[in-house]
Amino acid sequence: MTTINTGKKDIFWNYIATFLLLGTGIILLPFILRSFPQETVGIWSIFSTIIALTALLDFGFNVSFARNISYVISGVKELKTTGFHQVEKEDNKIDYSLYRGLIDAMRWFYTRIAIILLAVLGVFGTFYMYRVLESYSGNHSEVYIAWIILCLINSYSLYTLYYDALLHGKGLIKRAKQIQAIGQIVYLLVAIVLIYFQFNLIAIVSAQALSILIRRILSHKTIYTFEFKKLLYEIEAQNKKEILKPIYRNAIKLGIVNTSNFLILRSPVLIGAMFISLNEIASYGITIQIINVIASVATVYITTFLPKIAQLRIHNDTLAIKKIYLNSCFFMLFTFFVGGLCLFLFGNWALHLIGSQTPLLASTLIIIALIASWLDYNRGMAECVLATKNDIPFFKASLFTGGLSVILLFLSLKYINLGVGGLILAPATAQICYQNWKWPLEVAKELKIISKK
Repeated sequence: MTTINTGKKDIFWNYIATFLLLGTGIILLPFILRSFPQETVGIWSIFSTIIALTALLDFGFNVSFARNISYVISGVKELKTTGFHQVEKEDNKIDYSLYRGLIDAMRWFYTRIAIILLAVLGVFGTFYMYRVLESYSGNHSEVYIAWIILCLINSYSLYTLYYDALLHGKGLIKRAKQIQAIGQIVYLLVAIVLIYFQFNLIAIVSAQALSILIRRILSHKTIYTFEFKKLLYEIEAQNKKEILKPIYRNAIKLGIVNTSNFLILRSPVLIGAMFISLNEIASYGITIQIINVIASVATVYITTFLPKIAQLRIHNDTLAIKKIYLNSCFFMLFTFFVGGLCLFLFGNWALHLIGSQTPLLASTLIIIALIASWLDYNRGMAECVLATKNDIPFFKASLFTGGLSVILLFLSLKYINLGVGGLILAPATAQICYQNWKWPLEVAKELKIISKK
């Protein structure tokens, strides 16, 4: 068995990678806002949303793969559709036949899903961009070149996504975050240079492409050491399709959850672009991007410890899981409060200072968006803890909530005329009806934070 020793160094490097991610966004933002016309900022917001959309084609498999890798290196000899086999200390050797079969299954899956992504972006995505650009007064050729690069690099990123599952499943959080940090530095430097030479949107996607390539090369070198390749070569893999069978069910459920989360969190930009101006979309996009930066910091603690929680499940150590969860809740609340206060008090002042052509949303909408985001991410944290039991009880509710969010979004934009406020209020209303209180409550009961009645 390989023990997942998540500790201070993993948390430290997760902080470093996250702050670099934040720093990249913060440093790059002035260059974008000063160089891009407001309409182009709107297109950039749409690009960012489509990049997030590409993650949906993973359909929950990456998280499921990573969790099952944690199970395998903890000594599990058989993967189950629901739940898992608890492992005794005397029977915790790694089954490398199962391990290799799981890697083969991931490769098989992501090869096919990347081809689907490229086809979807190439056909439907290009048609969508054509419709959006009908009212765009900027350089259409620049947008289409950037779009082609975006389609290609995101398809490649999805094709090699199993590297992330291997790194996180093995508990190599420190190394994974070091690689992410290197990628962010490359992204920042290349983007700034290309923006300076007025490549605009092409600068952003080209920098992303180089960053992803470097990250994948470093990930491959980290995972496939000489010893590991030798072990895999000497053993016969279990049948990949047989391995995928027990993973499918929960992965598809997670895919439904991810689709719902996309509909709730990301569809406002895509749908809103059909009803309100690109200038309003730009203000909404910048505000939400900064709030997402705050959320990224707020989730550092829980994301660092998820592989450890999966291993603690195998050994039935509920008390240790409870401690991790409570620390995560406190850290998230504290981060949202401090980050949100800074955004509310100094956000527009900072944008004015850098000469931004795009302002934030109104103060009232910023407060509502902050509260809605905290509730969403707090619920998401609870769902992650529940998922380490290899069961996804929240998938049906997520699907319903996602559908309700889209319906409310259309109603608020087309008939009620709430404008940009509807982009925040519609999904927030759908979430608070059930999801945002149900799953944190379930985790609190399971971990005996509150008593069951």
